[in-house]
Amino acid sequence: MIETQPAPSKKLALARLLRTNAFRLAAIYLTLFATSVLALLTFIYLSTANFVEQQTEATLDAEIAGLAEQYSQRGLSGLVQLIAERSAGERGDAMIYLITDPMSHPLAGNLSAWPDGQIIRPGWIGFPIEIKRGTQREVHAARGTTFSIPGGYRLLVGRDLRDAAAFRERVTRTLAWAGVLTLGLGLVGGIVMSRNMLHRVEAVSNTAAGIIHGDLGQRVPLTGSGDEFDQLATNLNAMLDQIERLMEGMRQVTDNIAHDLRTPLSRLRSRLEVSLLEKPDAARYEEVVRATIAEADRLLGTFNALLSIAEAEAGSNRASMDSVDLAEIARSVAELYEPFAEEKGLTLAVDAAQPVTVRGDRHLLAQAVANLLDNAIKYTPTGSVQLVVAEGSGGARLGVTDSGPGIPPDRREAVFDRFVRLEGSRSTPGNGLGLSLVRAVARLHGGNVLLADNTAGPGLRAVLTLPSA
Repeated sequence: MIETQPAPSKKLALARLLRTNAFRLAAIYLTLFATSVLALLTFIYLSTANFVEQQTEATLDAEIAGLAEQYSQRGLSGLVQLIAERSAGERGDAMIYLITDPMSHPLAGNLSAWPDGQIIRPGWIGFPIEIKRGTQREVHAARGTTFSIPGGYRLLVGRDLRDAAAFRERVTRTLAWAGVLTLGLGLVGGIVMSRNMLHRVEAVSNTAAGIIHGDLGQRVPLTGSGDEFDQLATNLNAMLDQIERLMEGMRQVTDNIAHDLRTPLSRLRSRLEVSLLEKPDAARYEEVVRATIAEADRLLGTFNALLSIAEAEAGSNRASMDSVDLAEIARSVAELYEPFAEEKGLTLAVDAAQPVTVRGDRHLLAQAVANLLDNAIKYTPTGSVQLVVAEGSGGARLGVTDSGPGIPPDRREAVFDRFVRLEGSRSTPGNGLGLSLVRAVARLHGGNVLLADNTAGPGLRAVLTLPSA
């Protein structure tokens, strides 16, 4: 006969469950819960047992008070007669009476002899009694109190504790089952809770494993409960979205760098190769060297822009920040770009007469303003470019408005990425890093840069907002 063995996967799953922190936490919780339940059940049992004893003693005290009153009224003979009546009554199975003469001979009661009891406390004794039920005899515990009557007579008034013992036994059994049921439910609840937590953690682990193996589109599943696991999953998914965007941006940056650097490097090589093939000519060599230097300067400009963006994003320039006049920086940069605008037949209007103080790095702010003006003049065929610096409720605002073709609204966020250029041919001079540097500088200074339509006509309006000093 073939014996079936549990599936290895189930064994591994159970072993993994027992090693989890969730199960350990559930076990600690179950231990504390079991201790609390045990303490509560013990308190209930002791309180119930104490209540039964108090009720027994209260019944005996009331009986003794009644007998004392009868003794005072009817004397010894009346007391003996009363005990004989009560011993033969319906309460004879529960109440115990015995009165003896000076020779310890029973005069009345439902005991055949004075019991050999154990003193519980002064005046109270505990003793066993034998009860005949059909053909069987049962031994029960009893409790009573004794009195001495003048003349050498003794009186015992007690009560059979059978009902009290049965009540305590039932209470004990009930509490025991309640404890077992509570602990069982606690154990099941702990296992269920551990499995649920393990399932949620495994979902995160499986997502991470999928991403490690190259599937960047995987995300942590949400249950919709809104609990702390869902909040963690939401934050992790947002982080993964950002990482995926950065990876995609890095891929695009790599492609754009390869495209932008391959062309000038190819021109450099071709120019030098052609100069070697031609007849030696000092003038021709000088022309080639100058063109090569210019091409190298453009390449260095690209790398310098990348370094400036990296420094701004890393925040390494914060130590050199000081109070500067943004209006004065804007006027200085505008003076440098006036000849460039005049060469293209454009009008460059500057409105920055009032001082606007901000805390920042003068060099980086000047470079950001220069990039905004350079883009505006470069992509505006005719018309004007306006530079405005003013103090507003939201801080210092520097706006550059042109009358060029503008940027479609769905591309205005993308142009801030590195090497992103709207023209597919990438024939216009530039490296696609200007607006990337502007955004990095704005974030370094705690501000932002936005692109919007020119409200006065066609064109684009770039607004750089910085906190006031």
